[in-house]
Amino acid sequence: MNRRQFLKSTAATAVVVAFAKPGYGASPRPLPEATAQKLPRWRGFNLLEKFRLDGGNKPFVEQDFEMIADWGFNFVRLPMDFRCWAKTPEAEFNEQTMKEIDQAVAWGKAYGIHVCINFHRGPGYCVNMRGSEKPTLWTETAAQEQFARHWGVFAARYKGVPNRQLSFNLVNEPGDITGDVYAAAMKPAVAAIHAADPQRLVIADGIRWGTKPVPELVALGIAQSTRGYEPGMLSHYKASWVRHEGPWATPVWPVPVGINNHLYGDIKPEFKSALVLRADCPQATPFSIRIGRVSSSAELLVKADGTVVLQKQFKPAPGAGEWKKSEKAGWGGYTADYDRDYTATIPAGTREIQIEIGKGDWLTFTELRLGETVIVSGNNDWGVKQETFIVDHSGARPVNPRYLHSKETLQKKMIEPWQALAAQGVGVHVGEWGSHNQTPHAVALAWMRDCLENWQTAGFGWALWNLRGSFGVLDSERKDVAYETFKGHQLDRKMLELVRQF
Repeated sequence: MNRRQFLKSTAATAVVVAFAKPGYGASPRPLPEATAQKLPRWRGFNLLEKFRLDGGNKPFVEQDFEMIADWGFNFVRLPMDFRCWAKTPEAEFNEQTMKEIDQAVAWGKAYGIHVCINFHRGPGYCVNMRGSEKPTLWTETAAQEQFARHWGVFAARYKGVPNRQLSFNLVNEPGDITGDVYAAAMKPAVAAIHAADPQRLVIADGIRWGTKPVPELVALGIAQSTRGYEPGMLSHYKASWVRHEGPWATPVWPVPVGINNHLYGDIKPEFKSALVLRADCPQATPFSIRIGRVSSSAELLVKADGTVVLQKQFKPAPGAGEWKKSEKAGWGGYTADYDRDYTATIPAGTREIQIEIGKGDWLTFTELRLGETVIVSGNNDWGVKQETFIVDHSGARPVNPRYLHSKETLQKKMIEPWQALAAQGVGVHVGEWGSHNQTPHAVALAWMRDCLENWQTAGFGWALWNLRGSFGVLDSERKDVAYETFKGHQLDRKMLELVRQF
């Protein structure tokens, strides 16, 4: 009986059977040992069959494991929606779904691939909750108890499976919460896992959507996972699920300093600054600024050589107004989306235009127009001070040209904080990364190479999001790739060969 026949014959049996017969079929590459203090440099992909319940709750695909192993990778992450196995947080588990997860774990063993089980949606939290859904995992005991119960069932089911073959990744991308709140919410789940299986390797994503290490978790004796989506304007260019105001700036890599789309008022003095445009206006010139989102209140000031030519007070409130939509924010005030142009005339002879917020909180803008020149913001990072730019018919360029995002800035922002965590005896892995299919292919590959080189130097493993799909090496539907037909799929050979190098 070969390996494929054996796996099919055991697919419907209990998971312990799949792990009770070592050595069948061709021998896979031996997997490295794994501990919470030192994770191997796993390399691989996310598999999305159970990523969302409305995606179909499909069984995993053996061919994926086969291809991944044949290419030399040794890791898969399974981000899953708990509703695939339980209709509600309190419900009993659906055994058919659990057997499909069993099968994926068994294929991992057969093909020499570490399997990381992740709750992309767990009881009480999902990074992309919709409509009236609210996260309860961080604050409500009942949600934390159900979250822990679910993990306890998984821990008991896979008890004894070696850590080199299997790990648990608690919940995908907690948002902007504190480390203390996160650690308190995760502690019952870690306890439930280790009560059922004391040796199980547990991994927690960082806070701020996986980007920030959490020292408060160190005492729990678990590893941590980061992300590789910086800068988001490149990695998620034109992604339909990303909130974006106005037109997109076409990505390049490295990313030169560009105009940031945030202006801050005196409520945020540490960020308050004027955007300065140096322009030659020999005659009166029309100017417009398209306002995006306004927080609380903000006084927009546009000055021409120091003289105010546009002053506008924005004050979001409930109900109808100048805005397209206004909503109450978590801190009690209102934020509103405007998507409206506000105009002025720049007097003849003006050499410098200053755009700033006087009193108030903050706002964003999506487009500036000075005569026939259209300027689109290429940077939506929070907390970036504005600078001085030279404007001509081709757009705006900084007086102090340099790179806003580069291999070096990625190292400083995305690697060094996690190296500091690793120095405390915490294993680190990059659980997700990649570039959506709208980013120009050459730009995506150049950026990917720099990410990969940084992680290789740091000793961090990674998992591309995804294998098949818009971030993947298969069936990504990019318009600027010459695909190769491969085992029924469209293969991006250039991307595959790049990631295989690292």
